[in-house]
Amino acid sequence: MASRRIFDRDRHAHFVTFSCYRRRQFLDHDRPKRIVLGVLASQLSLQHGRCVGFVVMPDHVHAILWFPQDDQLSHFMKQWKQRSSVQIKRFLREGATAYARTFDLSELIWQPRYYDFNLYSEHKFEEKLAYMHQNPVRASLVASPCDWAWSSARFYEQGRGVGVPVGWLD
Repeated sequence: MASRRIFDRDRHAHFVTFSCYRRRQFLDHDRPKRIVLGVLASQLSLQHGRCVGFVVMPDHVHAILWFPQDDQLSHFMKQWKQRSSVQIKRFLREGATAYARTFDLSELIWQPRYYDFNLYSEHKFEEKLAYMHQNPVRASLVASPCDWAWSSARFYEQGRGVGVPVGWLD
């Protein structure tokens, strides 16, 4: 199998996507979504990263991330997925036992790897941000992007806090 290469040397922002194992809806409940966002905020702080936008769907996550130093993305993603996985499994075992019975908790929470797209222009930023924010609408979860509590759409369209520091890069 050919090895994947992540290009993380030009300080571009990254549009990242990662999915739940076998597209299971581990993120259906609010608590796992809060865990994903809490770990996102914590890891951004630890690595001095920035988040331009995000959306947490029932079975996958999109985010636009930027780091002030080269070669930060892989470590960030490993930590984000690993730390959130441990906490989600704990929640499923202890806090959502009936829901957890629908899953084999010995399996992974996240699919291995993640998808990364370097954002090299303002046009691409806007395109990916709009794509992310429309995700819950396309999935018929809400009528408007701002109706989905688990994305940065409310920050951009209404100036409201979204639980994670977000904003355009300077």
